[in-house]
Amino acid sequence: MQRVRLRYTKRGRLRFTSHRDIARVVERAVRRARLPIAHSAGFSPHPRISWVGAAPTGVASEAEYVEIGLTELRDVEEVRRALDEVLPAGLDLIEAVTAVHSGFADRMEASVFSLVLPGADAGQVQAAMLAFEGQAEVLVERRTKSGMKPVDVRSAVVSLVRSPAADDACVILRLVVRHTTPVVRPDDVLTGLRALAPLELDSPLVATRLAQGPLRQSDTDGAEPGVDDPLAPDRAAEGRETG
Repeated sequence: MQRVRLRYTKRGRLRFTSHRDIARVVERAVRRARLPIAHSAGFSPHPRISWVGAAPTGVASEAEYVEIGLTELRDVEEVRRALDEVLPAGLDLIEAVTAVHSGFADRMEASVFSLVLPGADAGQVQAAMLAFEGQAEVLVERRTKSGMKPVDVRSAVVSLVRSPAADDACVILRLVVRHTTPVVRPDDVLTGLRALAPLELDSPLVATRLAQGPLRQSDTDGAEPGVDDPLAPDRAAEGRETG
């Protein structure tokens, strides 16, 4: 079985689409593209489609990942193109590589988000960020399967800095957050900021995941923390095999 890993986007109104609905759309797209999809064994076989680190409903993303299993060897770029042609606009396939190494989910250690705060006062945001940074723990209430539960959002946040904005109509933050259990979402971080200082918005937070992958801490040159490309090991190995 050939395993193909794909990076796709969730843009525009599709950010309000649930992961379950995204999964249904991709399964239908695989059938429409007539790809030789592999199926699991057993009484009720399912398509070999594996999802990694799906963004929460309401969050746009430039870095979502899915792995599909094929029963025939195919050129990964042809697979990407065939699927992309039958997917709706906004759900765009950006890249495809052959899965060479295992443990893909383990590479997803952290995410980088852009948080747009419409109508926020820059002074209020700065005060909230300073208060947040000075805390060892910031608890917010989250609804779980077992009921409401306090979640420490501070320990998951690696970096929270202000990014340049085109005008004064909003404040933009760059958030680097570890993947924890339960997952700390962008709106959890906003709730944590609001718990420490007044922070008013004209409209709801607009969050976009820019990247996810292995966590990269600050280096000696003072670069901000971020994440590395999770497809890089497979791309490098694929290049060696091709060469």
